[in-house]
Amino acid sequence: MADYGHELRFGTFITPQNRDPQGPVRLAQITEAAGLDLATFQDHPYQPTFLDTWTLLSWVAARTERITVSGNVLNLPLRPPAVLARAAASLDLLSGGRFTLAVGAGGFWDAIESMGGTRLTPAESVTALEEAIEIYRGIWDVRERRILRVEGEHYRVMGAKRGPAPAHDIPIYLGAYKPRMLRLVGRKADGWLPSLFYLEDGDLRRGNQIIDEAAAEAGRDPAQIRRLLNISGAVTETRQGFLKGPVEQWVEELATLALEDGVGTFILATDDPRFIQVYGEEIAPAVREAVARERAASGVVPATARRGAAALALRREGIDYDKVPASLAADAVEPGDRAYESVRHNYLRSGSPGLVLRPRTVDQVVEGLAYALSQDVPFSVRSAGHGISGRSTNDGGIVLDVGALDSVQVVDPATRRVRLGAGATWGQVAETLAPRGWAISSGDFGGVGVGGLATTGGIGLLGRKFGLTIDHVVAAQVVTADGRVLHASREENPDLLWGLRGAGGNLGVVTWVEIEAMELGDVVFSQMTLDARDTAGLLERWGAAMEKAPRELTSFLVLSPPQRDRDAIAQLMTVYAGADADTAVKELERLAEAGPLLGHQGYVLPYSGVVQPVDRHHTGGGDPAVRSGLVTHLDGEVSRAFERIARSRQAYFLQIRATGGAAHDLAPDATAYPHRHQNFLLTAMGLSQPALNAAWDAEVAPHTDGVYLSFDTDTRPGRLLDAFGDNLARLRQIKRAYDPGNVFRANFPIPPADD
Repeated sequence: MADYGHELRFGTFITPQNRDPQGPVRLAQITEAAGLDLATFQDHPYQPTFLDTWTLLSWVAARTERITVSGNVLNLPLRPPAVLARAAASLDLLSGGRFTLAVGAGGFWDAIESMGGTRLTPAESVTALEEAIEIYRGIWDVRERRILRVEGEHYRVMGAKRGPAPAHDIPIYLGAYKPRMLRLVGRKADGWLPSLFYLEDGDLRRGNQIIDEAAAEAGRDPAQIRRLLNISGAVTETRQGFLKGPVEQWVEELATLALEDGVGTFILATDDPRFIQVYGEEIAPAVREAVARERAASGVVPATARRGAAALALRREGIDYDKVPASLAADAVEPGDRAYESVRHNYLRSGSPGLVLRPRTVDQVVEGLAYALSQDVPFSVRSAGHGISGRSTNDGGIVLDVGALDSVQVVDPATRRVRLGAGATWGQVAETLAPRGWAISSGDFGGVGVGGLATTGGIGLLGRKFGLTIDHVVAAQVVTADGRVLHASREENPDLLWGLRGAGGNLGVVTWVEIEAMELGDVVFSQMTLDARDTAGLLERWGAAMEKAPRELTSFLVLSPPQRDRDAIAQLMTVYAGADADTAVKELERLAEAGPLLGHQGYVLPYSGVVQPVDRHHTGGGDPAVRSGLVTHLDGEVSRAFERIARSRQAYFLQIRATGGAAHDLAPDATAYPHRHQNFLLTAMGLSQPALNAAWDAEVAPHTDGVYLSFDTDTRPGRLLDAFGDNLARLRQIKRAYDPGNVFRANFPIPPADD
C-alpha cells in the first residue's frame, strides 16, 4: 500500500477534435463549472483531424478563470524544448499560474518522422527528455544570471538568455511506462502520468516502487512526486466492471486507487458533457470525503508536510514547522524547496528566512500572523519585496508574503474608487486602470508593491500633478497584532487611517487599500541624457526650472558619478501629465537647458507605458546602504554638497526626485507623513552604511529638512524624528493603541507611547 497523502485533484482528458472547433473549449468550460481542477488535451501534431494542442490550451486558458490547463502529454520530438519552455512560461503568466507541463518522449515515430521529427530509440528518447527537462528549468530560472548552456546529445542551447519566469513553479509531469522512464520520473520530474487503459494488473504498484527507489537514490522524498492517472469508464445503474457502474462504485474504486496505489490526480477521458458534470459534482466530492475520512483514521501525513532528511536538515531553530496552519501549509516555502530561491530575497537585500507563508485570503493572513508571532524568530511582512530597506525578508525567521492578495477592483465608478490588494504591483494597477482613462500616482517602477508604497508615501512621476500616493488613500483593511480585522476610513478607526498614511508598516498587516484614482489619458514621457561635468550648476539650473514648471511636469534626475573612462552624466526621466505635446515640449526644452544635451527620446503613451508590469522575482545583492533627505531648494550650497557626495566614491547611485506641487496642498498633520513644503528628495546608495553615513552626515544632512524612510536604511533613532517630525508623538499614541507589544518592528519601529 502507498498513500502519499497528496491533496486530491480531478480533471478531464478531452479530445482536441477540429470538426467543431469550439467543442473542446465548451467541454473545458463545463469542466470548470463542474468544480473540477484541470482540463487536459491530447497532443498529436500529426493528426489532421485535431486542433493544434498548444493553440487550444492558450484559447481555453483565456476562456476560463480557475482551472489548470495541460497537454496530456505534449509531444517532445515536435516541440523544441527551449521554445516550449518560453511558451509555457508565457501561458503561465497570461493565465495567472494555471499551466502544468506534462510531456512525453514520443511514441508514434512514423507519424513524428512524417512531420519532420527525428526518430529515436527508446534509450535515446529518455536521454532527450532528460535534456529537455534541464532546458525547461534553466529557461525558467531567471535568478541564475549566467546564460544557459546545455550541451546535450539531442538538444543543445548554447548561450540562451533565461526567462521569462513563470507565474508559479510549473510542475513537470512525465507520461512514462518503462523502467528507464520511471527512473527519470524519480530523479527529475514532479509527477508520473500514465493511462490506466495501458496498464496491466500491478503496474501501478511496480511503477511506484521504481520511482520511489530512484527518488531516494537522488536524495528526494518520493512523496513529493505526484501520481496522476488517466481513467475511463461509464456511470451505469448496475456494476458492469471496473469503473463501470453507479456513482457509489466509482467512489469506492477511486478511493482505493488513492489509498493503496498513491494516485493523487484522476483525469477522466471523456467528451460527454453530462459525464463531466456527474464526475465533478457527484463523484469527485465523494472521493475526497472518503479519502479524507480514511486518512484521518489512519493518521496519514499530507504530502505537503512530508520532507526528506536533506530538507529537514535545512530547517531553522525556533520554528515549529509541524504547527504551520493547515490552510497555509500547501503554499508555504522552506529552505530546500524549489520555490525557495524565488521568495527568499528582496529587490536589493539578500535573505535566508526559515519559512515563507503565502496567504491567499484575509483569514489566512490572520492565521499566519498568529502562527508567526507564536514562534521565537524574526518576523517580516512583504507585499512585493521591492522596498529599498529590504526589511521584508530576514535571516532565519518567518516572512508573511501577501503577494497573492493582488486583486484590482473598481468599487465605485462615479468616484473612481478602486480597491487594490496589498500584493498587487503598481504596473499591474496602471495596466488595469488605463482602459478607463484613470491612473494613480505611484512611483516610477511597475514592480513595486501596493502595500508598501500606499502606506509610506509615494513620490512618483505624477506627484506634482496629483500629490503622493497616500494622499488619495481613503480606506484600508488591516490585520492588527491581536488578530483583529479592522476597516480604517474617515468614519471607522480614523486614527488608524491617519497613521497608515505614512507609517503603515508599523501598525498592522494591510490586506487592501481603497484609492480614488485620477482621470488621466495619455501622458508625454521623456528620457534625456545631459552632460554633468558641471554637476552643481546642472542641479541648480534643473531645480530652478522644476520649481517654475507647471504642476503637470514631474521629473526625476539620476546622477552617474564620473568614472575613469567617462565624465559625469545626468539622466532625466520626466512625465508631463497630459497629452498636450506642444506645451510639454516647451517645458522639456527648459529642462534641457540645465546642461549640454547628449540625447533625448520622447513618447506620447498611457501612464501604464511608463510604469509597466514586471515580474517580481528578486535576487538580492547584500545589505543595501541608502540615505535620503528632503530639501526645499536646490540652491548652490545643496547642489555643491550633492556633487561632493557624487565624487566621494561612497555612493554608486544618486537620484533627485522633484516633489511639491499637489503634495503641498495638504497640511503637515493631514497624514502621518508630514513633509508638505519641500520640493526635492535627495537619495544616495552606497556599499557601506557606516561610510555612507559619514559622508552624508558631513556633506548633505546639514542642508536637509526631513527624510523619506522608504529610501533610507540608517536605523539610528534620530531618523524617526526626521521622518515624522511633530507627528511622531501622535503616531506613538496610535502605535500603543494598535500594537502595544511592538510586534511590527522590522522596519524603522515606532516605539509605543509610554503609559
